[in-house]
Amino acid sequence: MLDKDLADLYEVATAQLKRQVRRNLERFPDDFIFELTADEFENLRCQIGTSRWGGERYMPMAFTEQGVAMLSSVLNSKRAIQVNIQIMRTFTRLRRMISTHDDLRKKIEAMEKKYDKQFRIVFDAIKELLKNGSKPKKKIGFNVKDTK
Repeated sequence: MLDKDLADLYEVATAQLKRQVRRNLERFPDDFIFELTADEFENLRCQIGTSRWGGERYMPMAFTEQGVAMLSSVLNSKRAIQVNIQIMRTFTRLRRMISTHDDLRKKIEAMEKKYDKQFRIVFDAIKELLKNGSKPKKKIGFNVKDTK
């Protein structure tokens, strides 16, 4: 996660978050945090459509899951602790979802090897469902047009 996004979640200024990290660098080894390179930052800027005027003067910091966990001890506020708990729960859920999906794929492949070709159509259909399950779902409901 980027420093700006975390600062928004923790309801602190990005400068304050960066200052606290720099004051406590021994808590943030390279596998917890890193600064984006100029090329990575330019690529990110192109993707989110920010202007070159104003904005960031320094390269953004990117935090790994462990770096996010360490932030709560550095920022040391009730808000930081609560946000950190929610972020950790989200990382855990994501990890569980990814492993479950991967486990399911491996089980299907094992079954595919075990059974003969009469079930090939069934396995192909299941694989197609797994592929389509990862696509974002279309929005359901009415779209109200602004009449202004």
